Amino acid sequence: MTNDPLLQPYRLKHLTLKNRVMISSHEPAYPEDGMPKDRYRAYHVERAKAGIALTMTAGSASVARDSPPAFNNILAWKDEVVGHMAKLTQDCHDEGCAVMIQLTHLGRRTRWDTGDWLPVVSAGHLREPAHRAFPKKAEDWDIARIIEDYALAAERMQAAGLDGIELEAYGHLMDQFWSPLTNDLEAPYGGDLDNRMRFAFDVLRAIRARCGDAFIVGVRYSGDEDTPGGFDASEGRAITQRLKDSGLVDFLNVVRGHIDTDAGLTDVIPVQGMRNAPHLDFAGEIRRETGFPTFHAAKIADVATARHAIASGKLDMVGMTRAHIADPHLMRKVMEGREDDIRPCVGANYCLDRIYQGGMALCLHNPSTGRELEMPHAIARAEAPKRVTVVGAGPAGMEAARVAAERGHAVTVFEAADRPGGQIRLSALQERRREMGAIIAWRFEQCEKLGVAFRFNTFAEAEDVTATDPDEIIVATGGLPHTEVLETGNDLVVSAWDILSGDAKPGQQVLVFDDAGDHAALQAVDVISETGASVELVTPDRAFAPEVMAMSLVPYMRNMQQRDVTFTTTWRLRSVAREGNRLRAVLGSDYGPAIRERVVDQVVVNHGTRPLDELYFALKPLSRNLGEVDYEALATGGVQTIDTNPEGAFRVFRIGDAVAARNTHAAIYDALRLLRGL
Repeated sequence: MTNDPLLQPYRLKHLTLKNRVMISSHEPAYPEDGMPKDRYRAYHVERAKAGIALTMTAGSASVARDSPPAFNNILAWKDEVVGHMAKLTQDCHDEGCAVMIQLTHLGRRTRWDTGDWLPVVSAGHLREPAHRAFPKKAEDWDIARIIEDYALAAERMQAAGLDGIELEAYGHLMDQFWSPLTNDLEAPYGGDLDNRMRFAFDVLRAIRARCGDAFIVGVRYSGDEDTPGGFDASEGRAITQRLKDSGLVDFLNVVRGHIDTDAGLTDVIPVQGMRNAPHLDFAGEIRRETGFPTFHAAKIADVATARHAIASGKLDMVGMTRAHIADPHLMRKVMEGREDDIRPCVGANYCLDRIYQGGMALCLHNPSTGRELEMPHAIARAEAPKRVTVVGAGPAGMEAARVAAERGHAVTVFEAADRPGGQIRLSALQERRREMGAIIAWRFEQCEKLGVAFRFNTFAEAEDVTATDPDEIIVATGGLPHTEVLETGNDLVVSAWDILSGDAKPGQQVLVFDDAGDHAALQAVDVISETGASVELVTPDRAFAPEVMAMSLVPYMRNMQQRDVTFTTTWRLRSVAREGNRLRAVLGSDYGPAIRERVVDQVVVNHGTRPLDELYFALKPLSRNLGEVDYEALATGGVQTIDTNPEGAFRVFRIGDAVAARNTHAAIYDALRLLRGL
C-alpha cells in the first residue's frame, strides 16, 4: 500500500486503472503499411511492463480514406488493423495496462497529394497554414459518409479488445465544425454552437449505436482555441458542458490553443525553453467546474508536477508522454523509490519534430526508444569484465562510460575540462537550452553510482591512455569548429562557439554565415541580437536552419522577430577583407555569378566541426583492430570481433563527432550500440 497520489487506482466507468499516469495518444510514426506491427507493439508493451496504467495508441488514427496520414498514422479504416491492434492490446493487458486508441478524421489537417490523392474536406474552404491544402467544403453526403466511417472504425477497435477510444477534435475535422473560424456551412451543421456541434454528436451517436453504451468513449479537445476568429474560453466552457451533458462521453482530455501553425502547435505542446505544464491550471478549472473525468497532457515532464496535478485534484489522469519516450521505465522507478534514476525528458522535441518531417519518433538521448526490438532498453551484463578507457566526457563519451559500467566493466574517463559536457555545455549556457544539461547530468550521476573513475583537467596523450592498461579504448574527443571555408579572410572570422562561450564579444553589426543549419548558428544570433546588435543570418540553403525542426524553431523566432535580425537565403559567404576598422564580406551564389557585399564589424561562421582525432590516430597502429569497426555487427546489435593485429594490446574505437559532425542522438546511439557489443 502507498499514499503516493500517482499510485492510487482510478475507476473510469467499469474500468479500473491501476494508477493515475497515462501515455496520451501520440503517433510515433512506427506503422508499417499503415498497421501497428511488431515495432509499434514493442514500443507500447515496454511501457506497459514498467507499470503505466493506460497507454493511448495512435495519435490521429485515420477513420477514412480521404483522411490520409499526415505522418505515417495508423489506418483505422482498414479491416486488417483489427488483428494487429488485438495483439498489441492483449500483450499490454497481460501486463495490467489498459489500452485505448485515438480516432480522427484530419479534415484540412493533411495534404491532397498523398494517399489516394483525394480532396481534403472541411467545414469551409479556409486553408490550414501548416499543411497548405485548400479544402473542399463538406457536402451532405460527405458528412453522412464520414459519420459512418467513425462508427466503423470504433467498432473495429472494440472488436480488437481495446478498453476504449478517444476522438481527436482540436485542429481536426470535428473541431473544424466547432470553430466559427473554419465553419462557414449553413444549418444544420453551421451557424450557432448547437449546429456546429451537431456533427460531433452525430458521430458519437453512431458510435454508441454500433458499440453500445458500455464501451468507453472520450474526446480530446481544446477548451479555448486562443486565436482570432476561433472560439474562446467562454464558448469552450459551453462546448465542455454540452459534451458532459450529452451522456455520450465518458471522459474529457482537454488542451488549450490551436495547432494550425507551427507556433500554435508549439504553444499547445511546449518545447525546450518554454514553461512546463502551461495548461494544467486551465484543465484543472474544467474539472472543478464540471466534476467530470478529466485527462490532460502538455509538457508535464517530471514526477513532481504530475503528482501535484493529481494531489491537488486538477486531473483524474495525468499524461506523461514525452517523459515516457525518454524513460519507458519511469513508473517502475517511481514504484521502487528510484525517482532520481529517471532519465529526464529535456524537451528537445526530437521525437515530435522528426515525425512532422516524415521520420519516426526518436528520443534525443534514449536511442532505444522506437528500437525496442533491436536495441532493448535493458543492458545485459558482460560474460567477462574488461577495463574500458573512454577519452572525452561529452554525450558520446558519457554514454559509452555508462553502458560499459552497466555491462560490469571497470571504466576510466579522461576529460580535458574540469567537468563533463562537451558541446552540450555550450548549448546549455543559454537559458533557452538550459534543459540540455540534464543529458549529461543524468549520465554523470549514473556513472558515479556505477563506480566510473573520472580524471578531469587531463588532456590525455596516448601514453596516459595506455597506462590504464585498457582492453578497450573509446575515443570520444568530439570535434572543433571548422571556419576555414572562405577563399580569403579565414583569419578574420570567429566561430559560433566563440560567441556562445564568451570567447568573442558580440559586435554591433554582425553577419552570421550558417552553412551547417543547426542550433549553433541560431543560438549565436540569439546571443548577439540580445545585446541590441543588428544581425544578418546568411545561408546558401533555400531555407535557414534546416536542421532545426519546426517546433524547435518557434522560441528562436519569437526572440529574433522582436530584434534587428534579418535572414538571407541562397547566398554563400565567399571572402572577408579588412576595410578600416570594419570588415567587407563578399557574398556569392551557387545559382550563378551574382555578387553582393556587406560592410560589418564582425563575421561569425558556423560550418560544423571537424574531428579532434589526433589521439585516435596515435592509438590506431597500437591496437588489435587497427581502429576498424564491424559495421554489420554495429548495425544489427552484434559483437565486435575484429582482431587483425595480434601484437596490439587493446582495441580502439572512435564515436560521435570524433568520427564526423552529427547530432547528439547520433553520438549517443554510436556509444550505446558499440558498447553493448564489447
